Amino acid sequence: MDVINRRDTTPFTTADGSTIRELLAHRNSSIRKQSLAEARLAPGAATTPHHHAATEEIYYILSGTAVMTIEQENRPVEPGDAIAIPPGQQHTIRNTGSDELVFLCTCAPGYEHDDTFLAPADAVPPTT
Repeated sequence: MDVINRRDTTPFTTADGSTIRELLAHRNSSIRKQSLAEARLAPGAATTPHHHAATEEIYYILSGTAVMTIEQENRPVEPGDAIAIPPGQQHTIRNTGSDELVFLCTCAPGYEHDDTFLAPADAVPPTT
């Protein structure tokens, strides 16, 4: 049985610029086809717009407020919101609150840096 406590994980910065703690993934458990991580963004911070070719994601907001952008659509999100991000869809999340944004991120297949493709700076849609 794999039980991983957050305090026993080491945070790292993903290719999109968020700080995550991988809670369950092939690197630390028997899980092979998905991953679960806790992500955090400081007030005013945003992930670099990006997409994943193979990976679908779900973000689940635990605390804080943000604007989620997927392709050209912007939407405010708050605790309790779950966000579906299909493969190939450019996305970013921006912390709009005064507190740290904390959310869970599931990936299937599991997160890998080499499946993260950053958008060119001139291709980034505005977030409002």
